[in-house]
Amino acid sequence: MKICLRYLGDTGYQQGIGQELAVSQATVTWTVDRAVNSIGAQSNEWIKFPTTNHELMEAKRIWQSMYKFPTAIGEIDCTHIGILKPNRHRDEYINRKGKPTLNVQATCDAREMFTSVDVSWPGSVHDSRIWRNSQTRSQVMNEANVVLLGDDGYDIEPCLMTPFRNPTPGAEINDNKLLKQERVIIERCFGKLKRRFAA
Repeated sequence: MKICLRYLGDTGYQQGIGQELAVSQATVTWTVDRAVNSIGAQSNEWIKFPTTNHELMEAKRIWQSMYKFPTAIGEIDCTHIGILKPNRHRDEYINRKGKPTLNVQATCDAREMFTSVDVSWPGSVHDSRIWRNSQTRSQVMNEANVVLLGDDGYDIEPCLMTPFRNPTPGAEINDNKLLKQERVIIERCFGKLKRRFAA
């Protein structure tokens, strides 16, 4: 596991990592491949979106014990993860900054744990399109009195609270302030992930 963590933490040359840890480059390749596949096979046990009534109520209870936004069970956002430019459909992976990426959608709960992750979209795709086509949206749309918090890259929906555009004084401005304060959770989750596994 040390070999895999060392490689994922700083994806340099496998041969250099092998020399540093006194193993062959082939051992580094084999170890990383096996560890990543093993972790991936168990990801559904660790990254789990609440679906049952009990799980949803518990997610809401935990949110209310730590934060203030009513009926929230978590937050949603997308982040760009850099990749090598693929051979097929190359231009689809170029994001608005001109870099090849995947646009990864994730949700997290009040404990800053990821509850869903979708890595299937190229960097040119907008956050709102990923959301409209996501399994997470399908799950939340069927639940009453449950919302995710999102930024202004999304539209307000019954299951998704985003900032009011041009808010009126009073409740809408107050909601926007509260939403901005609580939206830092997903940004912290992405920040921790990218610091740990710098690309």
